[in-house]
Amino acid sequence: MIQEFPRPDLRPYLGQTVTIAIDRPIGYVHHKGEKTLVYPINYGYIAGVLGGDGEELDVFLLGVDHPVETYTGQVIGIVFRADDVEDKLIMAPEGMDFSVEEMTKAVYFQEKYYDSHVEK
Repeated sequence: MIQEFPRPDLRPYLGQTVTIAIDRPIGYVHHKGEKTLVYPINYGYIAGVLGGDGEELDVFLLGVDHPVETYTGQVIGIVFRADDVEDKLIMAPEGMDFSVEEMTKAVYFQEKYYDSHVEK
């Protein structure tokens, strides 16, 4: 039996400063079935906060061009997935902003497999 978790509303995170742990730094190679993803950006999660899949809430980190282990920054966008239970946050260093188009392009390496869109 698959356990279902409530899909959290991520909009309150917009503009908030959060700290994330990075589990897939820039250059990380992730094999998932027949797919192989090479992460061009840092990707992590907010410890102790659960996403729609029942695991910790995932976050894309833009604007940092080297691998990091943790990072504190500002949430600037949300990736909404129409065909998955898991939406994701997008963050950047304080004071740095990206357009919806820039964010969409940055997360495309993973989101190309989903029916998703980015909002600010």
